[in-house]
Amino acid sequence: MMKSLIRQTVSLLLIVLGMLSAALGLKGFLLPNHFIDGGITGVSMLISTLSRAPLPLLLLIINLPFILIGYLQIGRAFALKSALAIGGLSACLAFVPCPTATDDKLLAAVFGGFFLGAGIGLSIRGGGVLDGTEVLALILSKKVGATVGDVILVLNIFVFAVAGVFLGLEPALYSVLTYMSASKTIDFLIHGIEQYNGVMIVSARSEEIKLAILNDLGRGITVFRGQGGLTEAEQKILFCVLTRLELPRVKQIVTGIDESAFIVIHQITDVQGGVIKKRVVH
Repeated sequence: MMKSLIRQTVSLLLIVLGMLSAALGLKGFLLPNHFIDGGITGVSMLISTLSRAPLPLLLLIINLPFILIGYLQIGRAFALKSALAIGGLSACLAFVPCPTATDDKLLAAVFGGFFLGAGIGLSIRGGGVLDGTEVLALILSKKVGATVGDVILVLNIFVFAVAGVFLGLEPALYSVLTYMSASKTIDFLIHGIEQYNGVMIVSARSEEIKLAILNDLGRGITVFRGQGGLTEAEQKILFCVLTRLELPRVKQIVTGIDESAFIVIHQITDVQGGVIKKRVVH
């Protein structure tokens, strides 16, 4: 009961921090300099610029269908948290005063994207979204067979193309920079500095390497039995999951034992179960 209450409190705190950060990015950097972001937020900002309709109201109206889709496809908790995040952001934009942070266009694009991306990332960490683009991309990806990232990219290309026509080429290019800054910030907050990587090691001295990684890093290792394609010799293939901070150390361990070892490293979007956290090595 207590753990559940703590989790809900942390989730609520992340959403509140997220909507405040996003509001700062919009009111302090992007809106005064007439830049937009990608996604549903960018569409709302573009419509607001062209029609003079209030942005807080547009954010609520345009995101509402995606909250309903999220309720049907993902669940009630997600929909409630997303409604809270988007409603809170709209309220901040409407009622919370915020001075213009800078008139420098480059700074406005980079830091506006940073604070907006931080807001979206924190909200996702809290279990909701500040932008319905992810929900839309999830639905479309199932229909057209593309990845979520591909769908988001296509949607944003369309948004920035329209922005280039109606706002001018320079504001559209700065808006692309804003989107890039926001995307990198979102990725960092979601995956964090402990982004997981899968490491596969092929070596004739795999047993020594396995023991060294187990004793030095305290990580779990899976051993596959393979066969050399050229020599047809049987050999052990090691696989482990590490954070990016641990990659230099594991490379050092492997090359210190076998300089000719074959190492393959790839990013992992998510991981669950197994010995993900470090074992206590006695």
